[in-house]
Amino acid sequence: MPERTGFADRLAAKLLATPKLMRLPIGAYRCGFGWIFGSRLVMIEHLGRVSHEPRYVVVEVVERGHNLIRVASGFGTKAQWYRNLRANGVAFLSTGRARRVPASVRMLDADESAERLKVYAAEHPEAWKHLSAAMDHAAGGAADIRLVEFTPPGSPASQARTSARS
Repeated sequence: MPERTGFADRLAAKLLATPKLMRLPIGAYRCGFGWIFGSRLVMIEHLGRVSHEPRYVVVEVVERGHNLIRVASGFGTKAQWYRNLRANGVAFLSTGRARRVPASVRMLDADESAERLKVYAAEHPEAWKHLSAAMDHAAGGAADIRLVEFTPPGSPASQARTSARS
């Protein structure tokens, strides 16, 4: 029998689906106060796929390495910011005290996303328990969580991926 979603997870799902609430940190980042959120969150500036106007989203960092940040799209490939990045690949990141740093974008496929999320779940079991439950509840079933990887433009990692695609 599947585990029931707890009240806190249902509440988190409701909050995640409230655009005005989820957009609150954007103002802080744009005013230079992103450092308040530490290194767990990142603001992504991207371009609208139709309007080509700047758009902003703040998401949790799932994995951070040397010249590497991976974030999760809890609403999978349907999230507007994910679709915008997939359409044009333009991204500027703000995290901590770093503001509007250009980044190369790589969309991880479903299998690679699942593998990286297993690592995240092992390192942060309590956070993963609640995050995955909230995402599953918001999706009305098993959520298709995808990861997006950001590296510096022209870095060896981004160049290797670019040449592998050619």
